[in-house]
Amino acid sequence: MFRKIIIISISIIMLTFNVNAGSDGELILKKNQPTEIKDCFENLNRATFAFNQALDGILFKPVASAYRILPSPVRSGVSNSLDNLSNLVTIPNNIIQGDLKKAGMNTGRFIINTTVGILGFIDVAERIGLPDYEKEDYGQSLAKLGVGPGCYLVLPVLGPSTVRDAAGSLVNVMGGDAWYNVTVKNDTHYFRDIDYYSSKVTGGVDFRAKNYDSIENLKENSVDFYASVKSLYLQDRQLKIANTQKIIDTQNDNDWEEIENN
Repeated sequence: MFRKIIIISISIIMLTFNVNAGSDGELILKKNQPTEIKDCFENLNRATFAFNQALDGILFKPVASAYRILPSPVRSGVSNSLDNLSNLVTIPNNIIQGDLKKAGMNTGRFIINTTVGILGFIDVAERIGLPDYEKEDYGQSLAKLGVGPGCYLVLPVLGPSTVRDAAGSLVNVMGGDAWYNVTVKNDTHYFRDIDYYSSKVTGGVDFRAKNYDSIENLKENSVDFYASVKSLYLQDRQLKIANTQKIIDTQNDNDWEEIENN
């Protein structure tokens, strides 16, 4: 109970920041009005970014490099399983956004892939003709409800975000993610905390491995790597909120996988 109170309090504070982020006194919290996303905490963000880069060099990059050696079917199976778990966040957000058709379709995908597809390792739903789905999260739902992005943030370990997206992520640990509920909250006796955190770490390694060359190319060809990552993330989030499939081009790179926001 105490932890829930703390989380709710942090969410309120972050959303308050979101409303008052405009330094010119104009509220950023406006319905369906595009706003410039300001880097209000740039010095802190750059310091956090440097920490994340150091952590990447020590941990994620070497592990991702080794992970890439695994056979392609194994890596594809891991990605499929992670995508299948993401349905547990996508489906409630489909409902929040009023897209019941996609909610039903994604529920069907989850049931088929979890059972016939061996816990999502095989994307059976795609093979039988169910269309692929767009991932949704609570940050996107907040945007659809008219909540402005607030300031740009770089979170330790988790990476680029905005005040709105960070607040949306908190919903996952407040009951909005069924996978979190059955593992960390121990709603059942079949899963434990380690299962949830292992899936998140694996997701980070999988993302780093998919984008290994793209990230290295972007780093080598960027005058300011921090600014390049920020721009790429914000463009990606804009396209996701609009449910646009347009590819974001980066410097000397056209293979960038979609950016995850957990």
